[in-house]
Amino acid sequence: MKIILIPMLALTGALMLQPALAADGPTLFKSKPCAACHSIDTKVVGPALKDVAAKNAGVPGAQETLAKHIKEGTSGNWGPMPMPANPVTDDEAKILAAWVLTLK
Repeated sequence: MKIILIPMLALTGALMLQPALAADGPTLFKSKPCAACHSIDTKVVGPALKDVAAKNAGVPGAQETLAKHIKEGTSGNWGPMPMPANPVTDDEAKILAAWVLTLK
């Protein structure tokens, strides 16, 4: 029983620690499909994240709106190319949106 219990406890601890390790914007950005269409400084398929930050600077509710767009997708905000929904949790979307808004 001890032989199985110790590895199970270690695995549980490692799995619980994973969200804490990925709880910052740059790490989430790299771990999600965001970088396939976005770059921080230049337009790729989607706009540069710095452009998104500039467009939303000082806009009331921008973080909530961006988080919703990240999670659910959107179209028409930056041209005809739609942004698909992304495999993120609500908390991850909020972290990503908050980080994007800090970019200058």
